[in-house]
Formats: sequence, C-alpha cells, structure tokens
Amino acid sequence: MASSQENKAVLLTSLKMLGLVIAMFVFAMWVMPPLYNLFCDIAGLNGKTKGKYEAVEVKVDTNRYVTVQFVGTNNENMPWGFKPEVFSVKAHPGEAVTTNFIAQNPTGQIMVGQAVPSLVPSNATDYFHKTECFCFNRQALGPGEEAKLGLRFIVDQELPKGVNVITLSYTLFDVTKESPDYVASKKLELERKEGRAEESDPLSDEEELTDKLTALTVQI
Repeated sequence: MASSQENKAVLLTSLKMLGLVIAMFVFAMWVMPPLYNLFCDIAGLNGKTKGKYEAVEVKVDTNRYVTVQFVGTNNENMPWGFKPEVFSVKAHPGEAVTTNFIAQNPTGQIMVGQAVPSLVPSNATDYFHKTECFCFNRQALGPGEEAKLGLRFIVDQELPKGVNVITLSYTLFDVTKESPDYVASKKLELERKEGRAEESDPLSDEEELTDKLTALTVQI
C-alpha cells in the first residue's frame, strides 16, 4: 500500500515537473521575445538600431570626425559569404555616407537572407540614422550569385562628444524556408535572364554565320 502511494507521489511530481518545463518553453519561445524587443525599444538597450530614417537638411559638422566600423557575421546555419566592402569609414556628423556589404551565395540553390543589425556603444543608437539599408528587406540570391548590398547612414550632430568610434554589426540569417515569395521571384528573374541570354547568344550567332559562309563557299 505504501509502495503504491509512493509511486503515485513520484508520478505526480514528474507530471508537475513536465508541466513546468513546457510552460518555461512556451514562455521563452513566444512570450519573452516580444517583451524583450519592447523593452529594448523603450529603453534603447542592447544596441538595437532604429528603422529607416527620413533625412532632413542639416549643417555638416566639419570640425569633428567619427569612425564607423563595420562587421559582418553569419548565423551558424547560413553558408553565405558576407563581409563589408570597407571595414571602417570616417564621417562628419550630419554627413550622408554610403557604403556596401558584399554577399555571395556559394550553394547550388536559391537562398534568402535577412540581416539583423546591432550597434555599440548602446548610447549611440539614437544618433545613428540609416536612410537606406539592405537590412530593411530580405535578400534573395541565386546559385553562385554575388551582390553588393547598399547602406546609407548619417551620424547625428547631437552624438555625445565622448563617442568617437561606432561599430555597426550585421548578423545574416537564412530565412529561405520562411520566404517562398522571394524564392519564386528570384527564380522568375533568373529564368528571364537565361531566356534573354539564349536569344542574344553571340556564340550561336557566330556559328550561324559560319554555316552560311561555308554553304556559300560550297556553292561557289
């Protein structure tokens, strides 16, 4: 009798533990990310950068330089090559600066990537404005395709005087499975390019001309 009660107690404890684990999993996967993002947006923590910035005409502070460093990394499941075209630039506050990142898809399949930015120091996030950025949209690349991904930004004139170096990092994620529309659009684009290449294939035109000349020589 005692053994039966002990077994029931063990089973009840196990079920409670299992329920707790499931609850923690649900909280971590679906509840925490929105709360975390909301908290970061409100507090400006963790170097989260802002969205697209509508540029306004301002006077460039030519008396000050800020060094902006660029870093490109891949999520562990992303096989693309991904790096900045230049690793740092010097910018005057108020000056619009344009640069590029280079992405290359080494696989034999169409893939879609999404870049997620972060910035340090965190107290510079409110003063770093992206007017154009490849991170605003997903990027689809065909097999072996390489692309320049554009970035245009302005360092605000109100950037704290103690901040002289800003590091902007991008982590590239594979979002191919979540992006069927991008895959379909890229596939159509590649098919159209292949069709135009076949229509204007210089080698085929040259071979046709050679055949005509050969036939004319035989007739003569």
